[in-house]
Amino acid sequence: MPLRRPGEVLVRMRASGLNRVDLYMRNSGTGITHELPMVMGLDGAGVVEEADPGSRFAPGDPVVVYPVRTCGRCEFCLRGEEVLCTSARYLGEHVDGTLSDFVCVPEENLLPKPEHLDWVEAASLCVAGLTAWRMIHTKGQVKPGETVLVFGIGGSVSLAALQLLAAGGIRTIVTSRDQAKLDAALKLGAFAGILTDSDGFMDEVMGLTGGRGVDLVIENVGKAVWPQAMRALVRGGRIVTCGATSGDDPSADLRRLFIRQLQVLGSTLGTRSELAELVEFVGRHQVRPHIDSVYPLTRVQDAFDRMEAGRQFGKIGITFEQKSRPE
Repeated sequence: MPLRRPGEVLVRMRASGLNRVDLYMRNSGTGITHELPMVMGLDGAGVVEEADPGSRFAPGDPVVVYPVRTCGRCEFCLRGEEVLCTSARYLGEHVDGTLSDFVCVPEENLLPKPEHLDWVEAASLCVAGLTAWRMIHTKGQVKPGETVLVFGIGGSVSLAALQLLAAGGIRTIVTSRDQAKLDAALKLGAFAGILTDSDGFMDEVMGLTGGRGVDLVIENVGKAVWPQAMRALVRGGRIVTCGATSGDDPSADLRRLFIRQLQVLGSTLGTRSELAELVEFVGRHQVRPHIDSVYPLTRVQDAFDRMEAGRQFGKIGITFEQKSRPE
């Protein structure tokens, strides 16, 4: 049972979800400062169990969890960019996370759960949804009338990006090595789908954009698709990346970068205010994050195996048996 400190809220978890970093932490966690034993998990939605007197939250309130503890004092926190905090500690990476019956977090790390979402859908906003939101809006600065290319549809961030873009009326092209995933993405609002391994990949991109290329690329695959991502951009276009699952050392293609005046932008997770913007947007547009599958915590290793095999299309959710609180 975690010890609640002043200013913190004790949350009884109802759902969590898996992210690629959870798989990395399970397999090694090398390079991420942590001590064992440690509870994994970043995604979280649940019910307030206990809070300070005068808190804006009361026992029974449904909430979603912002998964980063920040210092509140460094230059980045003071300018509202706490995701860049020099002392940031991520749940499930540096400190105990959300794959637990109970979790304690600072009060400012909680937001009311959108009423129309179930627990797993709500939990999926905390990492995949938030990451996609920052990539699209804060970093990518997407505008009405633009075309966006999203690589690796099926992964939870890429799929969240598609759903958010479609809800905002942005024309979105998606890619995958799996035709079934492309077909499923079309039903969720994609304008078109292209097989990543297709010999005619660039011809298809240019055919769909009138020969000009896309305005924005959303990418988290890395080395395997970087050349395609760069070539797909219109002059002056932007590419936002948040991952490198296929390798982190692609050709920089510097000549194309400066001649075509492209912008390459890195992004990770998002801020508390961006999570609040996402929650408001999801509620206003009644967006329901697509869930691939749901496992009880007792079968979390099966859930990890599904993610490791790359079989998922969307978020893999984890649910908790509702136990009585230990004394």
